[in-house]
Amino acid sequence: MNHHGYSNGSLQSVNGNFEEKLDELRNLMGKVDDDPLRIVCVGGGAWGSVFTAMLQDAYGSFRDKVLIRIWRRPGRAVDRATATHLFEVINSREDVLRRLIRRCAYLKYVEGRLGDRVLHADEILKDGFCLNMVDTPVCPLKVVTNLQEAVWDADIVINGLPSTETREVFEEISKYWKERITVPVIISLAKGVEAELVPEPRIITPTLMISRATGVPIENILYLGGPNIASEIYNKEYANARICGAEKWRKPLAKFLRQAHFIVWDNVDLVTHEVMGGLKNVYAIGAGMVAALTNESATSKSVYFAHCTSEMIFITHLLAEEPEKLAGPLLADTYVTLLKGRNAWYGQKLAKGELSLEMGDSIKGKGMIQGVSAVKAFYELLSQSSLNVLDPEEKKHVAPVELCPILKMLYKILILREYPVQAILQALRDETMNDPRDRIKIAQSHVFYRPSLLGQQP
Repeated sequence: MNHHGYSNGSLQSVNGNFEEKLDELRNLMGKVDDDPLRIVCVGGGAWGSVFTAMLQDAYGSFRDKVLIRIWRRPGRAVDRATATHLFEVINSREDVLRRLIRRCAYLKYVEGRLGDRVLHADEILKDGFCLNMVDTPVCPLKVVTNLQEAVWDADIVINGLPSTETREVFEEISKYWKERITVPVIISLAKGVEAELVPEPRIITPTLMISRATGVPIENILYLGGPNIASEIYNKEYANARICGAEKWRKPLAKFLRQAHFIVWDNVDLVTHEVMGGLKNVYAIGAGMVAALTNESATSKSVYFAHCTSEMIFITHLLAEEPEKLAGPLLADTYVTLLKGRNAWYGQKLAKGELSLEMGDSIKGKGMIQGVSAVKAFYELLSQSSLNVLDPEEKKHVAPVELCPILKMLYKILILREYPVQAILQALRDETMNDPRDRIKIAQSHVFYRPSLLGQQP
């Protein structure tokens, strides 16, 4: 019996035979006997760790058929306060305490609490503790700190890195793949974007960063997104997600990743899902600000939700002629991120004065706040005059960002720092602001579609 309260047998009866699903994927990838399917997650943040742990829980017992590992950089020390809290978590969970004693690993946590030993993030990850999520222990993971060792022969690589680190790490990975014969499959969990302004404005998503850095064709790179709060998913809260990309891989991977509490559907629209994955982080920061500044007013939060989703729909119609509708996991991902994600948390802390912009966007215990860089990327991209669109109200051409007042205000607060956090309410309560439906109607007229933003020919 595992610590989630059911055996592997009962899981299989609910979810089908894991070994059968593993064999199907192995066959598709051309694996032969005595050659395990090699899966590695690059990045040891909360979601990457939980995603890897779910695979380990489901498939890790088939050691001759699959090898599941996670890479993270070595050397990051766990501070004394976190070590003390970690010790308290361990002692509050009998299953975890017994596991550590059985593995002869308990003593080092005692020493860490006392300050007699410095613990490191890669070291505790082997015992199932992610530094960004110490309150939620996961199963022990096979941790590799040498990037070349981790990826050189991997069949499936999971990108668990923030979008801000994706390009750099995958450029290094490309050095180790020069002699490869087979092409790996990559699943990106990253939610963020970059703006490329020359030679012409373009949006760069993590899957595009990876393809550019490694030469892996985009057909072999997929994006997985959905309403995924890492700690809740590992604690078996019911969730769903979509894996997006080419049909050859998305359908079998959706089946492989599906578990009783984690339902994965497949979808062809990689662009909309990945862009929305970055966009919702932008607006989540504002949602946190509004929640804190209005004392959690349900009315104010719902008004904000209506306006920010209309801006998101408008922006996706610039990027795709027929974007996936803001519904299902796409809408759920936006909702949960605005409600509880780390970006919303960051916005709340800024509004309460418990964090300041001077502290940067990498926060202890939370990791990278990806919405900050995404605000900058989307604003810079959508303020380019070459993308000007007709404002039907003003009867003149304007940059697309002029039709996105919340995005504009977040840029002035977070990037330019011209306005205090309270100004987000000013943008929300502007008497000249149109009905959100008007912005959506404009977007759906198709006159704003700019295929060049994704490097496509009109």
